[in-house]
Amino acid sequence: MRGIRIGSVFGIPIRLDLTFLLILPLFAWLIGSDVGNLSLLINNLFGASIDGDALSDGSIQWILGSAAAIGLFAGVLLHEFGHSLVAMRYGYEIESITLWLFGGVARFKEIPEDWKQEFTIAVAGPLVSVAIGVVAYAGFIALPDSLGPLKFVTGYLALMNISLAVFNMLPGFPMDGGRVLRALLARNRPHAKATQMAAEVGKVFAFLLGIFGLFFNLFLVALAFFIYMGASGEAQQTVLKATFQDVVVNDIMTTRENLDVIDEKASVTELLERMFVERHTGYPVLQNGHLVGMVTLDDARGVREVERDAYLVEDIMSDELATIDPSADAMDAIALMQERSVGRLPVVDEQGEFVGLVSRSDLVTAFNIIRSRGSLDTMARNEGGLPQLR
Repeated sequence: MRGIRIGSVFGIPIRLDLTFLLILPLFAWLIGSDVGNLSLLINNLFGASIDGDALSDGSIQWILGSAAAIGLFAGVLLHEFGHSLVAMRYGYEIESITLWLFGGVARFKEIPEDWKQEFTIAVAGPLVSVAIGVVAYAGFIALPDSLGPLKFVTGYLALMNISLAVFNMLPGFPMDGGRVLRALLARNRPHAKATQMAAEVGKVFAFLLGIFGLFFNLFLVALAFFIYMGASGEAQQTVLKATFQDVVVNDIMTTRENLDVIDEKASVTELLERMFVERHTGYPVLQNGHLVGMVTLDDARGVREVERDAYLVEDIMSDELATIDPSADAMDAIALMQERSVGRLPVVDEQGEFVGLVSRSDLVTAFNIIRSRGSLDTMARNEGGLPQLR
């Protein structure tokens, strides 16, 4: 979820996802087309006397719908700033805040594992929403009935921001309430265990929300799906992080001595024959013993069969390589693979020497072994170190 960058505040990039560009006009239309009923709701809740019929005439309803929708998402943006600014005070880096289909998402470089910090960060967003709701309600009270359009917008924003705070505090991990639940569970449990427990609660909540949405609002079904997937994804990420704690790339990489490599002057035909025999889909490419690129099956597929004898590996290989240091954390390797959409990373030491290769299969194998046999320390005692895996 990268989106279109529209600016930066407090050093935090602000982005708009493409789905936001669709949902904003949809919200404006939904609010504008229902101004009469919304006015009645606001009147009943706040004891006002807004003339909904007058606000439903002509273009005024669409102006009000647009203003209310923009104000609503501005409140969502401030909600995310509430999380982000508190996190920054604790020293966490914020990648971006993105507005999208279901509101806003603040992306952290690192998830807090101190339960007190996570609790404070999680409640900051809803508190900001409550504050916005209170300010909007104060404006609603202060405005005279003759300013019906302004009273409608402020009343709507007061209602929606309070509702947003309440909804976000429900225990639907990874929503704010779910993060508060995880923080409380992590007081006397390992962070990974607390995450799994909160994720299970979040999945149950998502299931119930989806059932409710089937009968009342299909938008809630989509939101339930997002919550379920978010809970599953964060739980998996936390398990990965816990499993690979204190594991570095050097522990799991295939060393250069055990690698199958290919020379840059080999033909594409030779490359494909080796791939078939050795069951590999990618090779480091060497020139006089030095790493100069990587070549994959996808690279070879781009060459027509009749031309494969004429084309050499150097013609099709990738020479803009993402490399990693052998002392880097295993989680850094996973993150870099995801960022670059690659399945393997050459390992290069501080002297610039090619010393090995780490692949997704290395990571999966190491993950399965560590989970099956216990911690890295246990493996080191039993094996004299984590074995090099392919």
